[in-house]
Amino acid sequence: MSDVGKTNVVLVGHGMVGQRFVEALVEQDGGRVAVTVLAEEPRRAYDRVHLTSWFSGTTAEELSLCSAEFARQHQIDIRLGDPVETIDRIGRTVTTRAGRSVPYDVLVLATGSYPFVPPVPGHDADGCFVYRTIEDVEAIEAAARGARVGAVVGGGLLGLEAAGALTAMGLETHVVEFAPRLMAIQVDDGGGEVLRRKVEELGVTVHTGAGTQAVTTGADGRVSGMTLSDGSELAADLVVFSAGVRPRDQLARAAGLAVGERGGIVVDERCRTADPHILAIGECALAADGRVYGLVAPGYAMAEVAAAEIGGAGTDGFAGADLSTKLKLLGVEVASFGDAHGTAEGCVEVLYSNTRAGVYKKLVIGADGRLLGGVLVGDAEAYGTLRPLTGGALPVPAEQLVLPASMGAPVRFELPDTAVVCSCHAVTKAVIRNAVTAHDCLDVPAVKKCTKAGTGCGSCVKLIGTIVTEELAAAGIESMRGLCEHFAEHTRAELYEIVRVKGITSFTRLIDEHGSSGAPGGDGCDVCKPTVGSILASLAQGHILDGEQAALQDTNDHFLANIQRNGSYSVVPRIPGGEITPEGLITIGEIARDFGLYTKITGGQRIDLFGATVDQLPPIWRRLVAAGFESGHAYGKALRTVKSCVGETWCRYGVQDSVGLAIELELRYRGLRSPHKLKSAVSGCARECAEAQSKDFGVIATSEGWNLYVGGNGGMTPRHADLLASDLDRDTLIRTIDRFLMFYIRTADRLERTASWLERMEGGLDHLRAVINDDSLGICADLDELMNRHVGTYQDEWAATLADPDRVRRFVSFVNAPGTPDPTVRFTAERDQIKPVLFEKLEVRGR
Repeated sequence: MSDVGKTNVVLVGHGMVGQRFVEALVEQDGGRVAVTVLAEEPRRAYDRVHLTSWFSGTTAEELSLCSAEFARQHQIDIRLGDPVETIDRIGRTVTTRAGRSVPYDVLVLATGSYPFVPPVPGHDADGCFVYRTIEDVEAIEAAARGARVGAVVGGGLLGLEAAGALTAMGLETHVVEFAPRLMAIQVDDGGGEVLRRKVEELGVTVHTGAGTQAVTTGADGRVSGMTLSDGSELAADLVVFSAGVRPRDQLARAAGLAVGERGGIVVDERCRTADPHILAIGECALAADGRVYGLVAPGYAMAEVAAAEIGGAGTDGFAGADLSTKLKLLGVEVASFGDAHGTAEGCVEVLYSNTRAGVYKKLVIGADGRLLGGVLVGDAEAYGTLRPLTGGALPVPAEQLVLPASMGAPVRFELPDTAVVCSCHAVTKAVIRNAVTAHDCLDVPAVKKCTKAGTGCGSCVKLIGTIVTEELAAAGIESMRGLCEHFAEHTRAELYEIVRVKGITSFTRLIDEHGSSGAPGGDGCDVCKPTVGSILASLAQGHILDGEQAALQDTNDHFLANIQRNGSYSVVPRIPGGEITPEGLITIGEIARDFGLYTKITGGQRIDLFGATVDQLPPIWRRLVAAGFESGHAYGKALRTVKSCVGETWCRYGVQDSVGLAIELELRYRGLRSPHKLKSAVSGCARECAEAQSKDFGVIATSEGWNLYVGGNGGMTPRHADLLASDLDRDTLIRTIDRFLMFYIRTADRLERTASWLERMEGGLDHLRAVINDDSLGICADLDELMNRHVGTYQDEWAATLADPDRVRRFVSFVNAPGTPDPTVRFTAERDQIKPVLFEKLEVRGR
């Protein structure tokens, strides 16, 4: 029932657009509405744009766009897993699948779209999937474990993302696209050809100009292959349909609302249907300009218009949207904006194409000199600047905007204030400037929070940073280039060089000699202390728990273990390459049993032990060290693991000993402290079962040697690693990795992953190759010496800690009461193992 005196708003669907509508409504509502959300999926809104990152380790929780706290704070009633089945427009109620009747004053339909599956024979066979939800990707991953060949029907945005996922899971992957090129809507023939070449270089077989005639099955009813329209046969164990989407307008149709000839709920410019009490937004809506928009930015714009309409705020309505797109598909940058295909009369095209480098750039220039649109493949660095210029006169000749830096870098110019910097949330440069000058937003995170710019696809974040820096400079406010207020004049890279060259071994000396004015003798802060501690550790300047260095460490490094959410700690012994003896397994099992720990095999091929209290850490590690185990450095900004497949030793597809190399690399780089954690993997063949191309450095075996990939990562913003060198012999491979890691450690910013470091690097991959292969900076001898020093001075941190009674004394819950257990660290049982009782639950019980 609706709250007394409030407008009862019912939202049908809780995807990205639905969540944006709720946010916009509560931002300008003032408590005048009561919102009920009725969702079909079993989870709250999540980031479907970055769904592929789920395959590289991003959790459903990390993808979530709506926290339970948000719903509680704004009193949003979200009901999951119970979709609306009928609308009673006369009684103004909706009925859900469970039979619940929910009244509304205003009904907002945000039902999105559904994947189109061609109605060919066998399309519903066991082994056929669509690519749309978290449940879909979970099902695909489960099926891929028993598959060898996967086929994706559709070569558009989602199709190539699905192909990337199958490739990452080790499947031989095919893409079947009916159009004559990949991403036919976004790119032209030239861009499509470069994109195809890049995709095929990554091991994906592309079939363009071919439709799916039938999905064939075996005697067991499972998928066995496909028949294509060109008469060819394709063997496959798994088929993913990603051939476009259709508006989910069935609910509106059944209620008698008007829909378009090709689908979509008809709405006006204010997102209203013919029924004054019903609105529709996002992919289910046919906008007033006669289009159904399938991108998130137009959906967000419609959500904001609908919220303004309900809340009584002024709105110009929805008059179409920017369809620009910038993505990274299978590691290939692709961007399209404006009139990418040059349909305007009298327009001309300015092209730059380098098929050897895999780069294609095209700008479409109108007869009056205005920039109308463009296509970028392989290098989309200029997208953030070019897209806001669309529709206006170019500030420099078009040729300067497409040529690479080596052939004449473009001159600097200023965007006009009217330029839309963030198309996802329609934020102009003027709004960002105002956030800096009027709202004291002095960095990008503050601007994002104030304006929402950069919180959508994220492609504009770099440009936002440039605008913020320029605006601060214009106001006479120097943006801090240094690490923090205590080292305002020095970056992390500069501090690293100072410590290395001067042989500094303490934070006190460093801040006394090189700290900012007023800072000498100061205590530092949570930014500079652990950063300097990491620099000292990476240069082998003493044990991290000795003397002053101990005070520099964060909570995890302070106790050489990861603190967990209930205050207990994890124990993670190193298991190089995932290879472990039965005796080792027995030792870990006995320790877990004796100390009552939770055990889990991780994606990094290790066994984690959870639930240890601080005082239990030394006795646990005494037994592990005695059995030959070392610290796995799960607590530190250091090398975590070098994952591996079983390679040629066991696998019939393997061409090299991936396990042996993985163990060698992990033992070589163990304990290597760096600006951020490091992950690696070695695959024994091109099937890539170890997922090496999603790691900071990854190695894939070839018949001639080893291919080295660098700069990849999973997480919230996944990045496909770049191929640095091919067919390397073992010695050259290790020397190249040595130099790559030490150059990264030497020059990266604080907490900067290799992915963002490489993207930020001027000259990118070409510059990196020049530095570590050709010694263009003359520093390779230094890099080699630094790595040799690390290898030669390595000692296991836990073994060294246990050998020193003074270091061991710190492992107590209460300094003034050694041996007293922490009463807040409590557990319950679940699935025959312990589970933490969280702090908030303890607080509730105490009231």
